[in-house]
Amino acid sequence: MDYNLIWSLPGLLVAIIIHEISHGYMAYLLGDDTAARSGRLSLNPLRHIDLIGFIFLLIFKFGWAKPVPINSNNFKNRRKGIILVSLAGPFSNMIVAIMVGFIVTSEIITNPMLYNIFTIMLWYNVMLGTFNLLPFPPLDGSKILASLLPAKYEYIFYKYERCLYLILIFLIATNTIDKILGPFIYLNLNLLFKIIS
Repeated sequence: MDYNLIWSLPGLLVAIIIHEISHGYMAYLLGDDTAARSGRLSLNPLRHIDLIGFIFLLIFKFGWAKPVPINSNNFKNRRKGIILVSLAGPFSNMIVAIMVGFIVTSEIITNPMLYNIFTIMLWYNVMLGTFNLLPFPPLDGSKILASLLPAKYEYIFYKYERCLYLILIFLIATNTIDKILGPFIYLNLNLLFKIIS
């Protein structure tokens, strides 16, 4: 039995569920109930897990969940709405990481197994929040970048997003993503512990 995998699952599922619900709820607040009608405001992890992305998370420590369906035509300001919805997921992960960080550093957890679970939960939330800000489809950062581009370049970006998706897969599969993302993850971890202290 792989106990490391068992300890990883709670943190991984919390990070994914919070991330995806936050996307859907932000869209709902902005006037789009597509995610709500699709059952994506649920705590059921099966509604959010993308099988390939989940396997990548377990094996490579980088992955993704099912994209939350939104209809940007329901936003009063399409570009602003997409940016806010895209930011909601990573931002929620950082909030959870701060909360878990307080628990981990408060020394109220004396059980080693629980300590490991919460430590891994902190890591997954920081990692998922940081990773999703990269400008590669299907990550949130790609939608933020596209929404900041002029209309002509936004169209080109979405036209060739499949190529960028393949680049992301290559970076993950070759572990090159570690060199790119690692410094940003540890920067966020340092910032998190400064906030906590």
